[in-house]
Amino acid sequence: MQIEQCSYGGWDNCLEMNNGQVKLIITLDVGPRIIFYGFVDGQNMFKNFDEQMGLVGGDEWRIYGGHRLWHAPEVAPRTYSPDNEAVNYECAGNKVILICTAEADNKLKKVIDIELDENSSEVKLSHKILNVDHWDKEFSTWCLTVMAPEGRAIIPQEPYVAHGSEEGESFDPARPLVLWQYTNMADPRFIWGEKYIQMKEDSNFESKQKIGLLNKQGWAAYALKGDLFLKKHDYEAGVEYPDCNCNSEYFTMPGMLEMETFPHYNVLRLVNI
Repeated sequence: MQIEQCSYGGWDNCLEMNNGQVKLIITLDVGPRIIFYGFVDGQNMFKNFDEQMGLVGGDEWRIYGGHRLWHAPEVAPRTYSPDNEAVNYECAGNKVILICTAEADNKLKKVIDIELDENSSEVKLSHKILNVDHWDKEFSTWCLTVMAPEGRAIIPQEPYVAHGSEEGESFDPARPLVLWQYTNMADPRFIWGEKYIQMKEDSNFESKQKIGLLNKQGWAAYALKGDLFLKKHDYEAGVEYPDCNCNSEYFTMPGMLEMETFPHYNVLRLVNI
């Protein structure tokens, strides 16, 4: 396991975590961002916005790409507080802890623990947002991963159960699905399957699309050019999640697809397919 300082994309101050199988690159000049995740000498599974690479400072929020931490529900300007300043960090064994300065307007302080397994592609992420204000606030951690273009998200459905009152049958509802006002279910980037919902990134379509759901299966995947990215997250029964009780959301626009989860704990894996 190696954790070394490096430069990347125009930023002089980054960290590379490398276990010989996969590597992560973490920005320190801005963030928090994991800007690269992929096999050593392989493709970056994360989208990078080339026109923003290397930029620092300023009052404009920039997406940059990669994996980031927000707070939900989405409300402007609170959600879009710029994260264009340097990030503090600590290293402990195979773990890097990113510690941000509290947002001036919101008095919220972001912390991400990043632990790379020494013998596999597994990355454990713990996301925290600390309220350093004088009064209570209600919000959720919002963990967003911006995937590189030309892939597809694969979202599991809950197991099928036949209609009826006999053993193994049910009258109960399941698979809650949330749509946004701009969501078009007839968009060909969606595939509504029996076992999976799929969302494709296809830059030939200019519109934005988004869905959300209560994903009790606790995972979703993204297939891209022979690699499969797996994002796991926890699910807690009885917890009230944002956006009509979604614990995961999926958004696409030309050039990117975003996998968004609200639980604070994520596990990332990468396999060849």
